[in-house]
Amino acid sequence: MIAAQDIKIKKVERSRLAEIDLKNLPFGKFFSDHMLVSDYGSGEWKNTEIKPYQPLLLQPSLAALHYGQAIFEGIKAYKDEKGQAYIFRPHDNFKRFNISATRMQMPVIPEEIFVEGMRQLIRLDKEWIPAIPNHSLYIRPFMFASDEVIGVKPSEHYKFLIILSPTGPYYSEPMRIYVEEKYTRAAPGGVGFAKAAGNYGGAMLATAEARKQGYDQVLWTDAFEHKYVQEIGTMNVFFVIGNTIITPDLESGTILNGVTRDSAITLFTDMGYIIEERPVHIDDMIKAYKAGQLKEVFGTGTAATISMIKELRYKDFVMNFDQTGWKAAPAMKQKLDAIRLGQAEDKFGWMFKI
Repeated sequence: MIAAQDIKIKKVERSRLAEIDLKNLPFGKFFSDHMLVSDYGSGEWKNTEIKPYQPLLLQPSLAALHYGQAIFEGIKAYKDEKGQAYIFRPHDNFKRFNISATRMQMPVIPEEIFVEGMRQLIRLDKEWIPAIPNHSLYIRPFMFASDEVIGVKPSEHYKFLIILSPTGPYYSEPMRIYVEEKYTRAAPGGVGFAKAAGNYGGAMLATAEARKQGYDQVLWTDAFEHKYVQEIGTMNVFFVIGNTIITPDLESGTILNGVTRDSAITLFTDMGYIIEERPVHIDDMIKAYKAGQLKEVFGTGTAATISMIKELRYKDFVMNFDQTGWKAAPAMKQKLDAIRLGQAEDKFGWMFKI
């Protein structure tokens, strides 16, 4: 087992930070000076190092390219008002990463590499964290099969990396969402609960078709009836009816157990709202909307954070929402932002100091 002190570090000669305008950042386009890399083979992780961000040399027979053994996570780091850097709930992402690895027949990653390696990497590239409202340092740990052989079986070798990307808002405006009833993202027994790369590749056609109609993303529904909502392309979904917050439960294994989702549930509970995690039928939401009871719909995710939804379309029925009177989602977002930026007490122990 690798120890934290065994992570080798090779620094860049000159930082590229001066070339980046941190006040004008598209999501996921720019990357920091360094990355973490670790290799798996012969039943152990080895060659763990932090080195300058650089291309990878890969063989055309790389197993991940042919059979899809690839998983990832999304995490964010922030600076407080004193300039101290923190990672938001990295241990929860660490646990979820290994759940994905197990489902995809990949080796689990040790905490010493995932969490401690991440901490050392961000400490080195701390100045890449934008100290700007609604900005952060996006952290992308990922793992892929690295056998150089064609054959349908779990790989014997894997590569784990962490790269960092300073970023602004993923969705800068309230969203228009199309309820998908033709294509299927996940079914019970599948890999919907895992953060597997193929989940996102398989979603692109439906998303592209929705965008042709002017929508930003799709809200997936169940594989059998296309009536029970699951998750939005990059987010979990929440509905506000009166003093009750409703979100699809995790029991069927078809949606991701979002860290931001869990954070929202915790904060809403703390704020006195009633939380219902249960199957959510689209017809019930339409009925509530027609009755004037469905007041807010929003998404939660690491990249998206808290994204307001201004329009939800199912078949030919369009539900429009006016955010000016919203209370629940804006209040929860304000509380979450305050915790992340060190402006409010972190009573849940979410912030991991660099």
